[in-house]
Amino acid sequence: MTNRERIINTFLGKPVDRAPFGIGLGFCPWGETYGRWKTESGLQDLNLKTYHGFDDDFAVVPVEYGPWPHFDGKILKDEGDTVVSLDWRGFTVRNMKNGGSMPEFLDYPVKSEDDWKRYKDERLFPDFEGRLAGLNQLGAIRARDVPVQVGVFPWGHFGTPRDLLGVEELLVGFYTMPEVIHDMMETFTTLWLKLYERIQARIQIDHIHIWEDMSGKQGSLISMAMVEAFMMPQYDRITAFAKANNIPLLSVDSDGLVNELVDVMPRHGINVFFPFEVQAGNDVREYRRHFPELGIWGGLDKNTLADGQPLSAIHAELDKAAEMLAAGRYVPALDHLVPPNVSWKTWCYYIEHLKKLIVA
Repeated sequence: MTNRERIINTFLGKPVDRAPFGIGLGFCPWGETYGRWKTESGLQDLNLKTYHGFDDDFAVVPVEYGPWPHFDGKILKDEGDTVVSLDWRGFTVRNMKNGGSMPEFLDYPVKSEDDWKRYKDERLFPDFEGRLAGLNQLGAIRARDVPVQVGVFPWGHFGTPRDLLGVEELLVGFYTMPEVIHDMMETFTTLWLKLYERIQARIQIDHIHIWEDMSGKQGSLISMAMVEAFMMPQYDRITAFAKANNIPLLSVDSDGLVNELVDVMPRHGINVFFPFEVQAGNDVREYRRHFPELGIWGGLDKNTLADGQPLSAIHAELDKAAEMLAAGRYVPALDHLVPPNVSWKTWCYYIEHLKKLIVA
C-alpha cells in the first residue's frame, strides 16, 4: 500500500495495512523545544522525520491564500526582549525576540466596512496569476508519495475574519455588521475556489483543509445557529467542489472544546477533525462512540510528557491510542505542538512505544 493510499484510507475507514505514523501537529515541536532536543540529543542536525522514521505528510500546494500582494513588513519598535512589527498580513504584533511565545496582536487591518472594501480591492483580487507562482513546485509534489492538500493555516471562514478584525470586533460584528461578515466569508470562499480550480486542473487534490480555531474551553465562540447561518453556506460550496472533483478528505482544525462543531460540520461535508485538545475537555474515545464515521486526528495529551510526569500517564495515553486505532478512522498524535517542557528522553520513550502500536 502506498503512503498516500494509507493516509486517505485510514481517515475514510477503508482497509489499510497500518495507520500513518508521525504525521500532523502532534509530531512538531515548538522552536524552543527543538533547541532543547538538539542540545540533549547532541544532534545539532537533528531531523525528526528521518531519526524516527516518520511517514511523509500531506503536501500543501504553495499558492497565496491570503492578501496578495503582501503588506510590507517592518519593525515598528524595539523593546529589548520584545519587538513590535507590522507583518505581511497587515497585523501589528509584539513578539519575543527568542521566538518563545505566541504573538500578541495589537492592531488589525480592518476596522470598518470601508477598510474591508479597500482590503478586498487592493489585496484579494489584483494579480490573481501571481498567486499561482507556487504551481511550479507541482513536479516535486508529484514525485512524493503523499496526498495533495489545498488550504492551510491561517485561512478559514471564522479564522480569517477573526484575524482581520480581532476576535472581539468579529464577535460584535456578527450583530452590528452581519452583511460585512457574510461578504468576508463569501469573498474568501470565492477566492479559494478559484485557486482550487486552477490547482485541480494540474494535479488531483486529495484534501481540502479549513483552519478555524474558533473554540475555547467553554466550546464554540459563536452559537451553532450562527455557524449554520454564516459559515455553512460557504462550506457547502466547498463540499460541492470536492464532490464534483472526487476529493475525498475535508478537514477542520480548531482548538478548544469542539463537541458542538463536530455535530454540525460533518453534515456539511467535513470528515476529518483535529487536534482534540485534552485540556479543553475533549476525549477522542467519546467522539468515536458518538461519531463513528468521523476521521479523528490527535487527541493524545501532550501534558503527560512534561517534565516530572510519571510514565504511567504516558502509558494511559498510549492505551487510548491503541483503543482508537482498533476502532479505526484514527491517526494518533499529540493534541498540538510539543511544548518545551518535554525532554528528548521522554519524547523518544513516547515515540518508541507509539511506533510499536502502529508499525509491526
